[in-house]
Amino acid sequence: MFKEFRAFIARGNVLDLAVAVIIGAAFGKIVTSLTEDVLMPIIGKIFGGLDFSGYFLRLGPVPANYTGSLTDYAALKKAGAPLLGYGEFVTQLVNFLIVAFIIFMIVRAVNRASGLLERQKAEAAAAPAPEAAEIALLREIRDELKARPRV
Repeated sequence: MFKEFRAFIARGNVLDLAVAVIIGAAFGKIVTSLTEDVLMPIIGKIFGGLDFSGYFLRLGPVPANYTGSLTDYAALKKAGAPLLGYGEFVTQLVNFLIVAFIIFMIVRAVNRASGLLERQKAEAAAAPAPEAAEIALLREIRDELKARPRV
């Protein structure tokens, strides 16, 4: 069983998948930082606040034992107040759109590169191979025999 497992892990697809997961996790952190530290402050500034992820609507009463600020989304959420956190949703939506766009660009580049390789292979296959010397010589002999008058 260990040998089968080792053979399974050693297959190229599994290793490629493992590398993709690791790179994807690191890429996710980069995109999260780009969204939270660069884009969302700009979007928040445009819409009147720097912390866009803190935008929310209260859907019900605040618990009676809550003593914190009524504008602190994280504290209200922790206290169990019913909230509609649309700012956090927008932040996650921007994260998703950035990741989806970058993946689209990568897939597009790969498709173009593979299309280019396929075209090059097709052109190489379509080009006639140089004729062997023996075939050329036989063809010349045939043509000479056809050109002779018959007796």
